[in-house]
Amino acid sequence: MAKRTQIVCMHEGRKGPSIDPVFANEFLKAYDPEWLRPGETGKVRFVACGGKSELLKAFPNELAWCDSRGGDTTLIVFADVDDVLGNGDQLKQKYWDAARTAGIAREIFDQVVFIFPKDRIENWIEFLLTGNTNENREGPRVFPAKAKEAAKLLAKKCRSRAGPQEVFPPSLEWSCRNWRALIERIHASARF
Repeated sequence: MAKRTQIVCMHEGRKGPSIDPVFANEFLKAYDPEWLRPGETGKVRFVACGGKSELLKAFPNELAWCDSRGGDTTLIVFADVDDVLGNGDQLKQKYWDAARTAGIAREIFDQVVFIFPKDRIENWIEFLLTGNTNENREGPRVFPAKAKEAAKLLAKKCRSRAGPQEVFPPSLEWSCRNWRALIERIHASARF
């Protein structure tokens, strides 16, 4: 069996009303990786951080905490790339600047999984449920049930990976590459 990890998921929004943890939690439940180990409060610990600036400010401390767990905890950062930034790489650079300023080594930072919708997670939900979205505009607001449905569809697509590859919106494809890098890292460190 592959090495096991617990997930800590930082996200924008306040505890309760944010759709991001609903989507992320449902995705992880539906994907159900064998290498995801339960922690003290379940398989995923969600950290609601309010706005973008609060999340960025809290990031170095949360990353240091995850690193202190001895490699058995993986940090996922779930944040929107807003209109000011062009793509996930530019937002990721802001997180690297914050980590570096806090004295965190690059190899620790490189273990973080960044999930960055272009504008809002609602664009991904719209795409997953309808096959279309325009990341240059905000996707329509959704209820948690729709977010869960879309997350299950994404998990199914991620697990199958068979047949012709679907063209995802750019931010979803970028984020999926980060997820796949985590999977490769976990399996590369497999203990038999």
